[in-house]
Amino acid sequence: MNVECFPVTVLPHVSQIYRDYLAMDEGATVRRWYGAEAFAGKWIGKGVSVGHADALADLLERQASEFGAGDAAKANIAKLRAGARAVVTGQQVVLFGGPLLTILKAATAVARAKDATRATGVEHVPVFWMATEDHDLEEVDQVSMLTKTSVETLRAGLKVAHAVPVGGVVPGASFDAVLEQASELLENAPVSDWLRECYEPVGEARPTLAMAFGRLIAKIFAEQGLVVMDAASREFHALGAGTLRYAIEHAAELQDALIARSAELVGAGYHAQVLVAEGGSMLFLLDETTGDRVALRRIVAEGKDSQWKAGGRVYSTAELLKILETQPERLSPNALLRPVFQDTLLPTAAYIGGPAEIAYFAQSAVLYEAILGRITPVLPRLSATLLEPAIATVMDKDEVQLPDAMTTAEALAQRLGARAMPIEGKRKLAAVGNAVEVELAVLTEYLAGMDESLGRAAKVSGSKMRYQMNRLRRMAATFELQKEASLLKHAQAITLNVFPGGHPQERVVAGVWFMARYGDGLVEKLVGVAGNQCPGHVVVRL
Repeated sequence: MNVECFPVTVLPHVSQIYRDYLAMDEGATVRRWYGAEAFAGKWIGKGVSVGHADALADLLERQASEFGAGDAAKANIAKLRAGARAVVTGQQVVLFGGPLLTILKAATAVARAKDATRATGVEHVPVFWMATEDHDLEEVDQVSMLTKTSVETLRAGLKVAHAVPVGGVVPGASFDAVLEQASELLENAPVSDWLRECYEPVGEARPTLAMAFGRLIAKIFAEQGLVVMDAASREFHALGAGTLRYAIEHAAELQDALIARSAELVGAGYHAQVLVAEGGSMLFLLDETTGDRVALRRIVAEGKDSQWKAGGRVYSTAELLKILETQPERLSPNALLRPVFQDTLLPTAAYIGGPAEIAYFAQSAVLYEAILGRITPVLPRLSATLLEPAIATVMDKDEVQLPDAMTTAEALAQRLGARAMPIEGKRKLAAVGNAVEVELAVLTEYLAGMDESLGRAAKVSGSKMRYQMNRLRRMAATFELQKEASLLKHAQAITLNVFPGGHPQERVVAGVWFMARYGDGLVEKLVGVAGNQCPGHVVVRL
């Protein structure tokens, strides 16, 4: 494979804090908010452990059997039992594995675990944390694949009566039609059989979203030994109860620390990624009757202990602690506390995150320091655009680089049309355009010296002249497009594959769509690309 490395700024809407994190140096403001530099390798070799390795391994072994994990994953669980460290990543349980970024995250975790094992001689194993406790069903009930001319988004139309955790949702009988649609879009490649094995009923019972997703990720990364875990059960929550207890008993001081960190971020010119307000908490509570996942809020009464409200019911701190003791699975962490809860359970040497997750860590750091007394290093996932041979050939022929393709088909087509214009035409347009700019600048300055209102009028008239000049350029480019109709088709094909729907490919197109076309060997290739540690965005020519 041919690989090119671009700055992350080729992607749209990248937050400033993520850009500065990637460019971290000795003088960077962001250094103090993260546990280690992204590329300096200082995270490797730091000791981390948990006191419940046997109990953790027992739970992971049970889940490995349920997910149909291979021998490599089971061997890695045995290593965790013996004291190995974990390189962790995770994702929501999106339909059919979700977009390509899911595979890119897991491939990065595999690559970094290999790096750390080689560098230290201490075993590091890759772990995939399934985010099954979120309750935004609409967000996970979709997956997108490409046809030759469009993005096809499949939705199962999953419905629940209450805002329950998505991992426990069981698709209905109509789900078979979605499986059939997916198989057609995947051209019935072998990965289609994997989807059926993972999502179709076993006997009379169809698997939950969590179970199906876990089986699929375990299959995709069977050779790499990725350990897949769902920590929503009572047993996992009991292992992590210390962090949940701390979040209850020290809610006020943790909230104050988060508010102070948010102010610090804003003062440094960044945005607080998660809004934190007085009276909030970092916890959700499952309603005992409906299963609703409801945010817990603190009610602070002067001279009294805090009370807590979830939905329409009020709880005392003592009642919450009793729930934690007897039904720990009913309490779950929010986006800021979740990584701390995760690293209470796992001997995490590093976490692999995307841009949004890494931005969250600037706030979560205060929770790490208070609860665990350390900050887990967070490292960037592989960010990549995969170019199929036919698309790469067209891009090369039309001299289109990745940054050129991050636009609409219409805008790219205009650019291609302008390039196709005869040299004489380009020269004449450029000469007239330059002359207009020079003469307008002189005239505007002269008129402004005579009278301020004349100067303003000259600027307005100048803007109209520039508009008409640009209109001439567009008309000339459109004429060339009409002469060479293939240019518009090329622009449509390139943007569809590289920037579908105005979004980076990795965030839209399903990972299984690429596996259908390039086989399960694609995974090991992406692990190799992740090992190169490009500090930005990679173009991979398949």
